[in-house]
Amino acid sequence: MAYTEKFQTLSDQAMARVDAVEPSQVDTLVGAGAILLDIRDQEEHEKSNIIGSINLSRGRLEMNIEGIIPNLNTTIICYCNANNRGALSAAALRDMGYNNAMFISGGRMAYRALTKES
Repeated sequence: MAYTEKFQTLSDQAMARVDAVEPSQVDTLVGAGAILLDIRDQEEHEKSNIIGSINLSRGRLEMNIEGIIPNLNTTIICYCNANNRGALSAAALRDMGYNNAMFISGGRMAYRALTKES
């Protein structure tokens, strides 16, 4: 998908500010208590998601995250299909004080390719 230049610039800036998790690290981090946060729209999540993830769309993230994950020290791994929305979400969470917000490098597609999960 082709993104606008401004959107891609924002995404690139977010990726430079927050940590990326390699798909191979996801299961270990979740096993240690990290929360997977699917920030795609609900219909995207319903079609295909990483098992065990919580869905909170990017458009509602800042409004609703505190009611879902109140602890600012929780490790949160945001993901979308690729990188951009996941990185933007992790950066927004960092701005809100969530110290351990990160995103999956390559998103759901990279995780799926590694694990063969649909």
